Amino acid sequence: MLKVSWLSVGETARRSGIAVSTLHFYEAQGLISSDRSIGNHRRYRRDALRRIAFIRAAQAIGIGLAEIAKVLQQLPDQRTPTKADWARLSSHWRASLDQRIADLQALRDDLQGCIGCGCLSLRSCHLYNPKDSLGQRGPGPQRLGKRMASERNSPSR
Repeated sequence: MLKVSWLSVGETARRSGIAVSTLHFYEAQGLISSDRSIGNHRRYRRDALRRIAFIRAAQAIGIGLAEIAKVLQQLPDQRTPTKADWARLSSHWRASLDQRIADLQALRDDLQGCIGCGCLSLRSCHLYNPKDSLGQRGPGPQRLGKRMASERNSPSR
């Protein structure tokens, strides 16, 4: 039988590079789990370090905790993600990342003259919004991120 190696909260925080409060938050969100010692102190399995690294890597590329939690819940017996898991998930997330990059590039290119309409200048705006027609689509800047989606969905592509 394999002996489980346990880490204290402080050791887990130090080794993973995150605050103790973040460990507690991740645990409350169901991203990691702990057991209690006889003295009622949290103890984390050593493989929690890999799970935390997985979470931090996914966050670093912009994946939200809700999506990370959903993915981790699909792993059998709360096991630690493997290299194969990361390869499969990162390829799935690639399309989302590519879209965000394209949206950011479009924003960068329009940055000097446009904020996605809630307009800086109706006189010089090349995306003129007559009679606030974009306001009928909903709240917020309606053209940010949506222009690229409409271009992708057009029949000419």
